[in-house]
Amino acid sequence: MLTLDMILSENRTASRDEAYLLHAVKCSPFVTRLLAKDAHLMTDLLNNLHQAYQKEDMQTYLQDQVFLDEAALKLHLRRLRQQVLARIIVRDLNGLADFHEVVQSTSALAEVTICQAIQFHHQPLQAVYGVPRSVQGVEQSLIVIGMGKLGGAELNVSSDVDLIFAYEQEGETDGTQVISNQEYFTKLGKKLISALDDVTEDGFVFRMDMRLRPFGSEGALVSCLDALEDYYQNYGREWERYAWIKGRVVAGPAPALSNLLKPFVFRKYLDFNAYASMRDLKIQIQRDVMQRGLEDNIKLGRGGIREVEFVAQVFQLIRGGQDTDLQIKPTLKVLELLAQKRMLPQETVQQLTDGYIFLRNVEHRLMYIDDQQTQDLPKSDASKQRLVDMMNLQTWGEFLAQLNHHRAIIQAHFDVTFSGGEHQEFEQEIAIWQGTIEQASALEYLETLGYNDATETYQRLQTLHTSSRYQQLPEQSKFRFDKLMPLVIHQSAQTEFPDIALLRSIILLESICRRASYLALLAEFPDSLQLVIKLCGASPWLAQYLTAHPILLDELLDTQSLYTPPDFVAMQAELIKKMEGLNGDVEAQMDTMRHFKHAAVLRFAAQDIGGLLALEQLSDYLSVLAELILQVSLQVIWPTLKFKHQDFPQFAIIGYGKLGGKELGYVSDLDIIFLYDDDHPDAADNYARFAQRINNWFNSLTNAGLLYETDLQLRPDGNSGLLVSSVEAFREYQLHKAWVWEHQAISRARFVAGNIRVGGMFTAIREEVLLQARQQADLAHEVTQMREKMRLSHPPKAELFDVKHDKGGIIDVEFMVQYLVLLHAHSHPQLLANIGNIGLLHLLAELGFIEASLAERVATAYRTYRKIIHSTKLQAKEAKVPTVEIHQHQVDVMRLWEQLFG
Repeated sequence: MLTLDMILSENRTASRDEAYLLHAVKCSPFVTRLLAKDAHLMTDLLNNLHQAYQKEDMQTYLQDQVFLDEAALKLHLRRLRQQVLARIIVRDLNGLADFHEVVQSTSALAEVTICQAIQFHHQPLQAVYGVPRSVQGVEQSLIVIGMGKLGGAELNVSSDVDLIFAYEQEGETDGTQVISNQEYFTKLGKKLISALDDVTEDGFVFRMDMRLRPFGSEGALVSCLDALEDYYQNYGREWERYAWIKGRVVAGPAPALSNLLKPFVFRKYLDFNAYASMRDLKIQIQRDVMQRGLEDNIKLGRGGIREVEFVAQVFQLIRGGQDTDLQIKPTLKVLELLAQKRMLPQETVQQLTDGYIFLRNVEHRLMYIDDQQTQDLPKSDASKQRLVDMMNLQTWGEFLAQLNHHRAIIQAHFDVTFSGGEHQEFEQEIAIWQGTIEQASALEYLETLGYNDATETYQRLQTLHTSSRYQQLPEQSKFRFDKLMPLVIHQSAQTEFPDIALLRSIILLESICRRASYLALLAEFPDSLQLVIKLCGASPWLAQYLTAHPILLDELLDTQSLYTPPDFVAMQAELIKKMEGLNGDVEAQMDTMRHFKHAAVLRFAAQDIGGLLALEQLSDYLSVLAELILQVSLQVIWPTLKFKHQDFPQFAIIGYGKLGGKELGYVSDLDIIFLYDDDHPDAADNYARFAQRINNWFNSLTNAGLLYETDLQLRPDGNSGLLVSSVEAFREYQLHKAWVWEHQAISRARFVAGNIRVGGMFTAIREEVLLQARQQADLAHEVTQMREKMRLSHPPKAELFDVKHDKGGIIDVEFMVQYLVLLHAHSHPQLLANIGNIGLLHLLAELGFIEASLAERVATAYRTYRKIIHSTKLQAKEAKVPTVEIHQHQVDVMRLWEQLFG
């Protein structure tokens, strides 16, 4: 049998694999001791050096052993550890294994040995005390939770293993010697600790650390789930939330524990308080590092492993409650996900990943030297040289250069991530807010800033400062509010209308001030606060929108995605994924879809206010968004119907009005009808229920607000008609019963969601209807008569022009275009194209039905009217302007009306 002495002999040439062993022996006294003590270990290494030690291999090894007593258990567990670690070290130091293999194999070793120890000690305990059972008689098991790096499946080779023990329910054993479940599992837990932690002549398996349990070293070794829940609800501290991010059941039943702890770790809301909490924790750690002289500690020092983990964890704590994708354990996978979700730039994630792997590799090599848990750089020259050799470098200086490079980058990213809350000090603004400055001086300063009504502004600030709403805020919230208000005063002054911006911003802050997380968000991200103030100053509608949906403040953090053109394919995939993740929870699905819609609208509005979107482009965005939401809603709702006759509905939604014409505004309702083509005898009833569910889904007011208001009056026979029509009945109605105004309406209708085949059938019916030959006189009479009826309900005012309803307004343009389409489509089918009113005006001019210059002027009037409606909506006003401002547009529209109708 080949021995270590034989390999070390200078009188023989080593094979490649023997050379690998020699390199490991040169670098690691620990490996040298293992090989010198056990010749069989040498044989195992040479036979298996080119394959990773898998979890299944470890289980097979233990299955082949005989466990006669506790001493045998300890022996075989320790020999398994020696085999696994020897192979890991030799493979890693020779480039045969990467970082991922090292941590996965080490984590697997911990899980396998824990389970083996539990299995061994369970049997003798049961022989004495019986099976532990709940009060209801259900058998209970020990639950072992791996915390820290074991929980993340990223365990170090010589790391402590942080564990918490639990069991599901109180009760007692069913044997002749009856003891409580807690006593039973405490005995079992102690046996488990002894099996792995005791140091024998063969060493140990893992050092066990139980201090993360409730109340630490003073607490019970094992707790039932009820006791755990009570502790974390009433006594759980912030650092314990961070610790439980990594918590993972490695033995015993997992679901009950997971459901119990998730609300403690991951808040339902966006928890921006995590920034300040983790910043404080890092300060405490750094203070301890300085006091203990641990600046060279690659885990706790600046730019160390812990800072990478903190960057990943802060996003998990903030967003994990709403985005369950982030409730994963391994640090590198979290970073990868943050890049995919564009929460961190790809370059940042790559640099953090490279730095983390480098530091973890250094950490492992420090442990390879003597099997000690250490993250301190070596002091002796011999140990330094070993580390240099293990890193495949030439000199200590070269190693330090690489180390300092990575640590500097990590430190910089950490500082950027946690730099929030550092506001420029505005002494005068602080004094005004706190009321510690003479009123005359305050008014003079406010006027200097640009406030038009300094007196009113000052009074409003003082009223807010003395209000019960502010005075009764919790201490932390009041502290953040005091930090924000001077900034709000200063930044409002930078807007076009400071007084208005300040007023609307104050209303928003008052509405969210009891939600500490929102105050924390604005305090951590001053740029986002500045954007909020800008949006509030620009539009009362937007200010009200943010006030009604403060969760949208989160959307303002990533300005890159905020101003990026929407990818509707990706958005639809994202929404479908969210819906699938909430399958079975209708209320959560409805809220999530509303949040999705509100967030998209806010992004569009920010681009709109920033002058990045033309009105037509904005309407296109809003229309496609509505179609997307309609389509996903159908996919979500149909499977939930109790009685359905097929898996995929032969059902379509047809958009009319602004949705049909792709002219949606921010608060437009959806004019839609429902059609189906299905011969099944239950089809009519099932689709009627389906349509009703869709209508309720959209119009229900939930905690997240309204999705869309829908208007179904354009269906056959209006409100007195059936909610959903078969394609055949719809065709019959349109060809033989519909009024002219209904044919006007169908001219801008289109298929927007549902079954494509049924949508195609509607398109064919639309064309058939519009291609009918019509008598000009009769058509003109019907159109003008309907227009007059509409005008009677909106009498004009002398000084103000109602852009929508008055003569020469936008409805007149729409009626004229619809009239010309109905009149001429029979001979000019190109008029069937759904290209919008401006496009149709130009097409009608090309065909010679309108004078080209007049068509252009009417198109300009129409575009102007739409802009007025849009801008007044943003200002929460009616679309009415002084007649003199649009007189020429009105004249142009009325001139075309005269030419068409006389």
